[in-house]
Amino acid sequence: MAAPSDNSREKSSKNLSTPTGEGIVIDIGTGDGRFVSALARKNPNKFFIGVDANRKLLEKPSMRATRKPAKGGLPNAMFVQAAVEGLPEEFDGVADEIHIHFPWGSLLRAVALGDEVVLHSLRRIAAPGCTLEIVIGIDPERDRTELNRLGIPVLDDPYIRSSLVPRYHSAGFSVSEIGHLPPEEWSRLETSWAKKLSSGRGRGVAYLLFSAT
Repeated sequence: MAAPSDNSREKSSKNLSTPTGEGIVIDIGTGDGRFVSALARKNPNKFFIGVDANRKLLEKPSMRATRKPAKGGLPNAMFVQAAVEGLPEEFDGVADEIHIHFPWGSLLRAVALGDEVVLHSLRRIAAPGCTLEIVIGIDPERDRTELNRLGIPVLDDPYIRSSLVPRYHSAGFSVSEIGHLPPEEWSRLETSWAKKLSSGRGRGVAYLLFSAT
């Protein structure tokens, strides 16, 4: 569902109360929904929710998901239009996993700077022990103009550990792992951006794993 109306919000609430067996996964900034669709097919006992502020991007994956299963539909997936700062109340405390892959624009700025409002919104939807995975891909040269516009510094280990991690900790997320993904591993993320960026030289991909405390 691309844009929750009053009726669709009621439907969302019913969907979220349905036992999934293995948890609820929320993909923030889902874009074309490739990650949600691919993993929903592979993990029928999990429930997947793709969230994006851009309604138009959600139209096609939402339509495909609502088809009959025999025609490629995904009864364990849904798509919701919402900004990360204003996630639906129905999401409160339900997420067992939250993923943010290759964010851009305001979402990139929020996760790369540890925006307090956004981090508290993410913590609000996280169940205790929820895994928060953030994957950021930046080319310091090609993306310089955008990074300067957003005020994002170099995302090296000293900055991440000394400045960024404490902000996530204050919001209720403890760090589990910090690392970098080589290009040959990007495809495992099942996102269109990972596929597009895999040929780019000079782009570094950092991943951060947190756990909701």
